[in-house]
Amino acid sequence: MNEVLEQITRRGDTWRGRRTRFHYHEPSANSGHHGRSGLATGYSTLDAQLDQGGWPLDGAIELLSDGNGLGSMGLFLPAMEKLSEQGRWQAFIAPPYIPYAPLLAARGIDTRQVLLVHPQNRQDLLWSTEQALRSSTCSAVFSWLGGGNYRYGELRKLQLAAAGGDRLAVLFRPNQAAASHSPASLRLQMREYRRVHIIKQRGGNQDIDVDLPQAEDVPGQPQLWELPTGPAAAWQRPGENLAATR
Repeated sequence: MNEVLEQITRRGDTWRGRRTRFHYHEPSANSGHHGRSGLATGYSTLDAQLDQGGWPLDGAIELLSDGNGLGSMGLFLPAMEKLSEQGRWQAFIAPPYIPYAPLLAARGIDTRQVLLVHPQNRQDLLWSTEQALRSSTCSAVFSWLGGGNYRYGELRKLQLAAAGGDRLAVLFRPNQAAASHSPASLRLQMREYRRVHIIKQRGGNQDIDVDLPQAEDVPGQPQLWELPTGPAAAWQRPGENLAATR
């Protein structure tokens, strides 16, 4: 699995039913991804409370929630749509379910850029996450660390990998992880429907709640705020075509 991931994330093209040329987006000096400027979240109330005016692209974001973070993916859909313009991979590492391709496509996310990684054990999970965070071919890395206990040094290694790049780095962990220390640049918790609690962030407000206005949702499009209740909900049914590696 390690060799397959390394090969896919470093290639300039890959096979996804048809050969697609890969284009790496190099941020310009005056782009919104330069320096300490964050990537807009899609929610003005949240941007206003984040130190960089959006998602930090120079460090890891930890999101704590029940349900493995599935009901919280709506928080990142606007950013995923924006990042899809870069033509780089958006890696999903150890997702509890496979993302439902039609939902992502409906939100303007190119599913041919979605890379699914299914580590076989804890060591592979940490290794895969670190490699994806260090790879210039990923614009976003979403990693589900599960309910295991992680040493501070292990999490710091992921934080350092995220800090050295220019990508959205999100680590999903359960609510119980709030009791332990974390080196993540931004730590959030989903406590209520459409409400984000900022546990900590570097250089900004902490221990505050932020309500996400429904008026800023994309009209007529799925928002993915709740857990799926049926086979046609937010996560993929068998047979949908998304790039994957094991």
